[in-house]
Amino acid sequence: MDRRISSQQAEDIFDEGGDVLPYAEDPTFERPHQSPRRVSVDMNEPMIVRLDGYASEYGVTRQSLMKIWLAERLDEEDDRKARRTARASR
Repeated sequence: MDRRISSQQAEDIFDEGGDVLPYAEDPTFERPHQSPRRVSVDMNEPMIVRLDGYASEYGVTRQSLMKIWLAERLDEEDDRKARRTARASR
């Protein structure tokens, strides 16, 4: 049985609460050409406490929450930039 699915199919299964692990070819889930790089961020204590509260609420680590939120914000900024570029090219 062929266990291959497209990334969109995997996302759909995951979004519906399904298990995508049976479709994984490599259990390390490394992304090719996207090796992680360490970044240091200094924050004040109240900000860390707030982050930890949200991370706990969502059931993820502080680092995971920060990566998710940063990715979402970067996507928003990319969209904003694309809209500005589209308006300027009219």
